[in-house]
Amino acid sequence: MNAAAHIGELAALTAAFCWCLNSIAFETAGRRVGSLAVTYLRIFVAFPLLALSAWLSRGLPLPTDAAPEAWFWLTISGLVGFVFGDIFLFQAYVEIGARISLLIKSMGPPITALVSYIVLGERIPPSGLFGIFLVMLGISIVILSRNPEEKKVKLNRPLRGVVFAFLGALGDALGMVFSKLGMGSYNPLAATQIRLLAAFAAFTLIITFRRKWPEMAAALKDRKALGCISLGAVLGPFVGVSAVLIALQRTQAGIVSSLTSISPVLIIPFAVLIAKEKVLPKEVMGALVSIAGVFLLFL
Repeated sequence: MNAAAHIGELAALTAAFCWCLNSIAFETAGRRVGSLAVTYLRIFVAFPLLALSAWLSRGLPLPTDAAPEAWFWLTISGLVGFVFGDIFLFQAYVEIGARISLLIKSMGPPITALVSYIVLGERIPPSGLFGIFLVMLGISIVILSRNPEEKKVKLNRPLRGVVFAFLGALGDALGMVFSKLGMGSYNPLAATQIRLLAAFAAFTLIITFRRKWPEMAAALKDRKALGCISLGAVLGPFVGVSAVLIALQRTQAGIVSSLTSISPVLIIPFAVLIAKEKVLPKEVMGALVSIAGVFLLFL
C-alpha cells in the first residue's frame, strides 16, 4: 500500500487508536472528579501543545490567519462537538463505562453519512441502509438482554448512560461535518485551536452559571485525576482530533467517521488488561457486527 496515497485513512486509524486510550483515561478521571472538570481541564493541556506545534510547523502559535468563514464554522463545530457532544459522552463514560460508550458512539457514522448527504452532497451507497441496520443490530446485541422468566427484552445498562452516549455520538457527528465545512485547506492544528477556544469560552460560562468553580479547584488537587486528564488530553484533543482533521482534508467525512469508529473493537483488549473488565463473547460479537455495518455503509 502506498502510504502517501492513503494518508487520510492512516490518520483516521491513528485517531481510532487514540480514542481507545483517551476514553479509558477520561473514564478514570471522570469517576474521581466529575465529567465537567475533565472536559474543561483537558483544554489547558491540549491548547498549549497545539500552540507549540503550530508555531514550530507553520510559524504562527495562534490561528490569526483564519478566514471569518473558517472561524464561524469551526466555532460551531467546537460548540457542537467539544461542548455538547463531549459533555454527554464523558458522563456516559462514568455511567456505563468507556467500552460501551464507544460502541454506542459507533452510531456516529450513520448520522455523519446522513448529514453529509444533506449538507455536503456526499453520496450514500445503496448498501448504506443495510450497514446502518448492522450498526444498530451490533449495539442492540450488547446493550439488550432477554429475561427468560419474564420473556422480555430490556436494557442491561442504565438508560441514562445509553442516552448520554447517543447524544455524544450525535454531537461528534455534527461536529465532524461542521469541521469539514469550515476547514477546507486550512491547517488542522490551527483549526483544532479554534474549536478548543470556542469550547473554552462555552465551558467557562457553564461553570460560572452553574457555580462549579469549587469543583474545578478540588479537581486540581487530585494528582491521579490530573495525570489521567493530561494523558487523555494529549491523546484526544491534541493527537486524535488533529489526526481526524488531517483525515477530513484527505478523504470523505464518511470514510473518516467509519475508520475512527473501530475503537469499540480496539478497546476490548485494553478494557480487559487495564480496566479489568469482564467482556462477554456476545459483546465482542456485537462490536464486530457494528463495525462491519460501519464499513458496509461506506463501501
